[in-house]
Parts: sequence; structure tokens; C-alpha cells
Amino acid sequence: MSNGVTDFSRLELNLQNCLGNYRYFRSKLQRTTKLLVLVKANAYGHGAVEFALMMQNAGADYLAVALPIEGIELRQSGISLPILVLTAGTDYFDEIIDNHLEPGIPNLYTLKALVSTLQSRGIEDFPIHIKLDTGMHRLGFMKSELDDLNEYLKTCPEVRVKSVYSHLAVAEDPSMDQFTLGQITMFENNAARLDDALGYHPMWHVLNSAGIERFARYQHDMVRLGVGIYGISSLPEVRLKPVASLKVKVLQVKELKSGDGAIGYGQHGLIAPEGTRIATIPVGYADGIDRRLGCGHASFSLNGHRVPTIGNICMDMCMLDVTGVPAQVGDTVTIFGEDPTVSELARILDTIPYEIMTSVPRRIERVIVRRQLPQ
Repeated sequence: MSNGVTDFSRLELNLQNCLGNYRYFRSKLQRTTKLLVLVKANAYGHGAVEFALMMQNAGADYLAVALPIEGIELRQSGISLPILVLTAGTDYFDEIIDNHLEPGIPNLYTLKALVSTLQSRGIEDFPIHIKLDTGMHRLGFMKSELDDLNEYLKTCPEVRVKSVYSHLAVAEDPSMDQFTLGQITMFENNAARLDDALGYHPMWHVLNSAGIERFARYQHDMVRLGVGIYGISSLPEVRLKPVASLKVKVLQVKELKSGDGAIGYGQHGLIAPEGTRIATIPVGYADGIDRRLGCGHASFSLNGHRVPTIGNICMDMCMLDVTGVPAQVGDTVTIFGEDPTVSELARILDTIPYEIMTSVPRRIERVIVRRQLPQ
């Protein structure tokens, strides 16, 4: 692979912006509070291995992934931090054990299946993390299930509970603060019941990125930093720096006249009577550029100008209207980053920034930028 400077498409990961966001969230924590960073879904599209390495070097205490295969990839790439697997399932316990991953346990079925595997291998004190359902109702033990859980854990020398956690559903929404506070209270009460049954205190963690910003007094033993580290804040007055910038090179520039027909699939890109100048770039809907951004619904940055899309987004390419804008083959176009931001594109699509970031496929090379690269 090249160094990313000459690639015609790349996702730049700005190390300084990442560290700035990291310090912002760290500043809200007590010195003794541990910080877990979410790198699931290929680090929200940023590149799991590259991002995990940055977090390991920055001083993060823990990482979390969604699936066992994500944790295995990190281990095979030399990441040594503890890794929580949020959705461990029951099919990959041997791989989880062999790669020193730590499974999240949401129900007795999963716990019993893990204990059976551990017994067959003669393993004791294997670290697990108990997930509590406090109102989001995806995964986790309900309050009514805690007695059975506590009784079973008393019989299981094969496992040791490393942490107890839950997930806040609407921590970013001030109008739902009563619900959020109710979740936190339920979490504290149910986690305390586990402490009493275990006879020791596992780490507690319930705050996500929005929770760290808005409910820092409930940081307990650890917090989980997800979308915040990637540059998205829940507070309108806070402007975190985007870590990822999707940049591509212009492949071709065309001068089209009014008699040249139209542009792209479906012929929806109309040529102006006085002519239209277009630039073709090598990203399309297979690269996470939603088709709804075509036909002028979005604009990208080129040489200090915003240039709109023209015609439909193709699978691997799209066209931009660069009429009146300096543009030549090899010039850099920013799809998202500082300008436009991923939040701007999310508003156009009526979605959330997470969806756009996680849509960037692995065929786009991730490049860690320690200094400003030439355009």
C-alpha cells in the first residue's frame, strides 16, 4: 500500500484531533476513573487497528468491540489492552479464551454456555462483564432475573465478574433527563445487589459519550467513550474536531456543451445552456456515498470552493459540477471532514453521523496523519 499521499481515495485519521477529543473527555473524569474506548464496527468506520493503536498509545484503559472477530483482529495486530466483547454470543468461546478477550454476558443462557466451555478446559477466574437492562431493552439482565443470576454466580469459580454495566438510551436529550436519571438509579441499585452477592466490587460503568458530557457525576469506576472520540458532541456549544476526513482525487475533468446530452445514469444530470464543467471522482455508493446525495443534494470541498454533485451517484464514482471553479486531474476533493462535516451530510440524509462514518468500506485506505498532508 502507498503512504496515502498519492492515493486517489483515502480516509485520513488526524492524530492531533483525536488526542484533542481524548483530552476533552478525560478532563471530565477523576484521575481514578478508567476510560474505555469503543472501536466496534471498524472503529465507527475509522479503521479499528489504526484507531486502537492510537488509543493504546494515548493511554486508554480498555477497548470494546461488538463481535469476537473484531477483537481477534485487534489481538492479531498486536493490540494488548483489555478488550470487552459486547455481543459475545455462544459460538466463539474458544476463540475468545485463546485471544484473551472478555465477553459481555447478557443472560443466563450465555453464562451457562461459557461456564461449560471453561469447565471443559479447566479454566477458573475467567473475566466476564455482566450487562444489566435498565430500560433500553436490547440486551441484559432484567431486575427480575438478578436473583437467579446471583445464585448461579455463587457456584461458578470458572468466572470472575470484571465489571457490571448498562447502556443509556437518551443521555443526549435534555427533555429525557428524568428517564436517564431513572436508568442510572436502577443501574446503581441492581449493581449493588450483584456486589452483595459476589462479595467483591467489580467495576461499574454506565456512561456513554453523551453521559460523560452531561452526567459526569455518575462516572463510577469506568466510562465508555464511543462517538465522542470521533468528533461528535452531544452539547451544541461544543465543537469537537473531526478525526476522519474522506478525501479523493479528481480522475477526469470534462467541458460539456448544451448539445452533449445529460450526465450519469438515468440522464438526471442536466447540462446548462451555457455549458457545464464536471469532475469525476472515484467514490460512489459502494464507498458509503449515499445515492440521496446525488443530483445536487450535497456539495463537497474542492480548492476552497463547495461544488455540488451532478447526476446520480454511481457505484464507484460520482460527478461534481465544477463550473467556474479551478479544477484539474489530481486535485483533492473532501467528501467530509472539516468542510463539509459528517454532521452536515447526516442532516441532509435525515440520519445520524454514525451511519455515515460506518458506511466507509475497508477498500478505502485508512491513513494516520501526524501532520498536514499536501492536498
